[in-house]
Amino acid sequence: MDYPIVFIHGSGDSARIWRLQVEELGKDRQVFAIDLPGHGERPDSMPDTITVLEYGRVAHQIIQNELQLDHPIIAGHSLGGAIALTMALEYGSELGGLILIGTGARLRVLPEVLEATRSTPQRARDQLIEMNVSEAHRATTAPMIKQEQIEPGPTIMHRDLAACNIFDCMVRLSEISLPALIICGADDSATPVKYSQFLHDHLKGSTLRIFPNAAHYVMREQPEMVNQAIKEWLATL
Repeated sequence: MDYPIVFIHGSGDSARIWRLQVEELGKDRQVFAIDLPGHGERPDSMPDTITVLEYGRVAHQIIQNELQLDHPIIAGHSLGGAIALTMALEYGSELGGLILIGTGARLRVLPEVLEATRSTPQRARDQLIEMNVSEAHRATTAPMIKQEQIEPGPTIMHRDLAACNIFDCMVRLSEISLPALIICGADDSATPVKYSQFLHDHLKGSTLRIFPNAAHYVMREQPEMVNQAIKEWLATL
């Protein structure tokens, strides 16, 4: 069955971050990239403090009510990956699989980063984008990501990272039985390879792919490799 794919972006980003995946993978199946509330083109409907579980419930509502999809594969980056894991725990029987990119079962955030997103949100977001792209692609990919994104409101980045900071499903991974593809950039310092390895070790039957010359935004730094890995994994379902 050609399950549809729903892509969920990370902190402070929008559906546009998935442009290269939607364009390529959309040639063969239904592919959607959604904006979380307060991101991209979706109006904000959430309080200033939120949990990953609450984001997961909103994403589930979007998929059920707006997209009306049957057994979608949930693909998430960073915060989006945490949302995908949460949806697997909450709505696993309704899903077709998981694609987890640059994420982890726990996503602690440095206190100084959290404070920067509160005090100087625009500057902090730009700096995080630059830091989260590998040196090999920083001069080209980081400006493109900044240019393509719709700027979130001043409190959104802090809200997202605060939700990440309290997220932890490490002890519940064994409850997930969905097929899963795990992707990480070899140079990712935000969600290091060990995070993906932990997911792989605890998600039964999962597939792990690590790509060189890529950091946290691996799907934009190595789009051809990521897209091919997704295609190969989809063929095994």
